[in-house]
Amino acid sequence: MLNPTPPELLVDARGRPYFLWDMDMTLESFREGLADPDPEVRAYLIGKLMRQAKPDDVFEFVSLGEILASWAAVEKHLGESAAFWRWLLDTWRRPGHGLQ
Repeated sequence: MLNPTPPELLVDARGRPYFLWDMDMTLESFREGLADPDPEVRAYLIGKLMRQAKPDDVFEFVSLGEILASWAAVEKHLGESAAFWRWLLDTWRRPGHGLQ
């Protein structure tokens, strides 16, 4: 069961999500970026999301399928969090976890 951040706590007074603390980008602009036709733009933003947001919040913006489909491009943007995400995805792939 996921426990995402409540909407009223997700953004600051300027509409910037907490996980984009180092960028001047609104939640709306971020969502638009996730739909950008350029796969590198999407991979960068997904990686930033996975690197800086709570894991439960990641799945409010992208699906597991999207992460897996773009993994090769996203992984290079994960920094130190790459090990966590590799572990999580590998764990979900094990028998009994429903991601075979």
